[in-house]
Amino acid sequence: MTGLDRVQELVSRENGLAVVFTSRADGTGQASVVNAGVLDHPVTGEPVVGFVARGGTKKVANLRTRPRVTAVFRVGWEWVAVEGDADLAGPDDALDGFDAAALPGLLRDVFKAAGGTHDDWDEYDRVMAAERRTAVLVRPERVYSNPGS
Repeated sequence: MTGLDRVQELVSRENGLAVVFTSRADGTGQASVVNAGVLDHPVTGEPVVGFVARGGTKKVANLRTRPRVTAVFRVGWEWVAVEGDADLAGPDDALDGFDAAALPGLLRDVFKAAGGTHDDWDEYDRVMAAERRTAVLVRPERVYSNPGS
């Protein structure tokens, strides 16, 4: 099982809950809990870890200047960490090679990759736009886990 396969397996068991760490300007870490999953990058097609962040949050501000992220997925004592640089795609963050008109579909894809479902996708799109949600796409450079997993 590859590292991202392991992430997908944990996502299916814990609703994609992950703790993500970004870096503040002073070098300290900022952590938050997100729903995340594995999907294909909309420009490169490579598998990435994706999550959606509300516009105006500290994690988005941190990622704009220091795009390094660590995401840790956990179920019981099993865990896997993914480290890498992140691409941002959102109303305030243009992603080279990505058509901004496709953002609602990308936000849906990230949500589904994290195990999410919705009864009213038009309402989902409206809320995502109102909250200026941004897709965060982490290109895995290092994937590691606890021994025996």
